[in-house]
Amino acid sequence: MKELFSGTNKIFVFGDVILDVYNFGKVERISPEAPVPVVHIRKVRKTLGGAANVANNMVKLKMTPVLFGCIGSDIHGKELIDLLNAEGVNNYLKEDNFPTTSKVRIIAGSQQIVRVDTEEARKFPSCSNALSQIDALCEDCKVLVISDYGKGMVSFDISRYLISKAKDSGKILIVDPKGSNWEKYRGATVITPNLKELSDVYGEELENEDEVIEAAAKDIMGRFDLPYLLVTRSEKGMSLICTDYVFHVKSKVTEVFDVSGAGDTVVATLAVGLSSGLDWKVAVQMANQAAGIVVGKMGTAPVLYDELMDSLSYSGKRKIYDAGEIKLILQKLNRPLKKIVFTNGCFDIIHKGHIQYLKEAKKMGDTLIVGLNSDDSVRRLKGNSRPIKKEDERALILSALEFVDYVVIFNSDTPLDLIKVLQPDILVKGGDYTVESVVGREYAKSVRIIPFVNGYSTTSTVDQLRNDKK
Repeated sequence: MKELFSGTNKIFVFGDVILDVYNFGKVERISPEAPVPVVHIRKVRKTLGGAANVANNMVKLKMTPVLFGCIGSDIHGKELIDLLNAEGVNNYLKEDNFPTTSKVRIIAGSQQIVRVDTEEARKFPSCSNALSQIDALCEDCKVLVISDYGKGMVSFDISRYLISKAKDSGKILIVDPKGSNWEKYRGATVITPNLKELSDVYGEELENEDEVIEAAAKDIMGRFDLPYLLVTRSEKGMSLICTDYVFHVKSKVTEVFDVSGAGDTVVATLAVGLSSGLDWKVAVQMANQAAGIVVGKMGTAPVLYDELMDSLSYSGKRKIYDAGEIKLILQKLNRPLKKIVFTNGCFDIIHKGHIQYLKEAKKMGDTLIVGLNSDDSVRRLKGNSRPIKKEDERALILSALEFVDYVVIFNSDTPLDLIKVLQPDILVKGGDYTVESVVGREYAKSVRIIPFVNGYSTTSTVDQLRNDKK
């Protein structure tokens, strides 16, 4: 299947890099020196944390991050560089006179006994060559990320510099914030606080309710000149608040094992989606799914591309395929027991008519397979100004609908070849067709025509938008 994200796009990541160390062991006795458990270490795992974890998540999602940060001239700094290189993260880390920020955990069984932090508030190197290097690294990036862990790297001046640079060049800038003073983040494209961080900035503890979150977010957006705010709300999912709309996405029910690094995954997935040209709502849905995956893992761990793609069906299975993979779908279907329904279309801008049409199609059988015209196919059928949305985004939106079981992208002008292989029980088309005019009808057991919902059409929507713009 064609990749959802454009791996050639670069994303600039700036912030506090951290080395996370996990010492796993077993407690079998109490120390004779003091009343404390003796942990016999059996395994040590070192992972990337902070801004380094954000960048690593991007690599795992098949994107290209460009990481800028600072480390000390110590063993932890060397280990962090080695990990970044091993994971394929393009990194431009500068050595300074401060220790490398590290968090060393001692874990017995599944219980964390103690955490030992090595850190010192560092200062961003203010030399002109550092800013020149940042300018050069940002040049080819559509999205910039500030990952602030409060370790000193994200100073007021450098934060203002990056936000101003993003505004001047029309880039998206995402901030993962720290602390209650957001003046240094003023004018960022989007800030991604959790509920506690939002409460701290607002000035009082907020209930985790939609209306409360919306009101507080809009107040903060006005105070700090923010067009978007994405609030992560633990078991209640996420809320995207912007000047034009509010979008709540519920959390996928899962066993929460460890929330370490979940915020990094949210920021990374959001950046990857926006850098690939996906709609804000779709990018937020993906970020929510990604967070649900990583909280089920032990320690700081990234989300993998295949994990995210499988989860986007909301049922844990892959839903998007290429035409050449139709046989993979057939292998999963129990044909004697399952009635297969097939329909197709461009589905350029999803509207009420599409939703009603697909719901009715699903009611006719057990499995609904939607054939989706590729971008090239849509251009041949609709003209060079279409499609409005890329095939990967159209496929992703369709796959998020619970009544759509599979989406198959095809590049020909008609789905005839798909229908030949699939041989559906029911072939469904919209109300402007007759049974005799339906392509592939001879390969289906029956053909059904579903009337259109009056007043809804992608073409008319596009025409209206163009007229409004004029």
